[in-house]
Amino acid sequence: MSEHQKIVIIGAGHVGSHVAQALCWRGCAQEIVLVDKIPGKAAAQAMDVADALSFPAADTVVRAGDYADCADAGLVFVAIGKAREPGQTRLDLLGDSVKMAKELLGQLAPYALPGVVVSITNPADIVADYLRRGLRLPRSRVFSTGTLLDTARLVRTLSEETGVSRQSITAFSLGEHGDSSMIPFSAVRVGGLSLDAYPDVDRARLLERTRMIGMDIINGKGSTEFGIGQSAAFLAEAILRDRRAVLPVSVQLCGEYGQEDVHCGVPCVVGKNGVEKIIELPLTDDEQKQLDASCAVIRKHIELAQQIAPLQ
Repeated sequence: MSEHQKIVIIGAGHVGSHVAQALCWRGCAQEIVLVDKIPGKAAAQAMDVADALSFPAADTVVRAGDYADCADAGLVFVAIGKAREPGQTRLDLLGDSVKMAKELLGQLAPYALPGVVVSITNPADIVADYLRRGLRLPRSRVFSTGTLLDTARLVRTLSEETGVSRQSITAFSLGEHGDSSMIPFSAVRVGGLSLDAYPDVDRARLLERTRMIGMDIINGKGSTEFGIGQSAAFLAEAILRDRRAVLPVSVQLCGEYGQEDVHCGVPCVVGKNGVEKIIELPLTDDEQKQLDASCAVIRKHIELAQQIAPLQ
């Protein structure tokens, strides 16, 4: 890389620290800065991640910083918020997350952010919308990881059900990063073939597993961290190295898929400018209805977020 690549991660908890670790192993940034409202926590996480770079030795700088570091960062991840408790949906986190997001906007207000802002905080679609509005940046530069992790879970389950390598599977989870997500089965390809070539695969089970794996992990150990860490790092690499990869992130829709002014997970071309193009899959009528229903859930909670913590 010819120019200095800097990533700031706001929130040094389970998710933020695992994103930092995953970023280090991908080597897509020369400097990773952890920022937290508890400065000592950010410093401790940065030291721990930095220690891991001794074997094998790497030149990435990992350190604690403050909000001013966002002023020259190519990419800012927002990983604030509380972890889900067993039995909680992501939407149950809305009140706390939006209040924290409003506080964060106040911290960032003095700085002009030159790069891309990616939110990981749940509920992912609603917080992404809230941050985009508050930062007053174009939709291409403020979005969330959306259904990227859902898609990873879908591809893993498809691989297990078909016996085909994940590398030979193309599939997307769309809509809410949550319980209303949907799968456009008409667009699934396994080894180049449609899913119809695998009649033993239970589609209802695929959807159920895609939606529920996260809850199973939380019930079993209290938090998810490794999957989102790698998902975020893969996304960061696509941005900083201008991969122009097609990834399902939660971006504001402005007419695409028949939806207006709502964030939801859809496949996008992601490169150095953030979301550079939205891919519109040819959905069946039933798939379109499912996506519409998911967007309705998201839109309802976007409106609720504005009631909880109105933006100026």
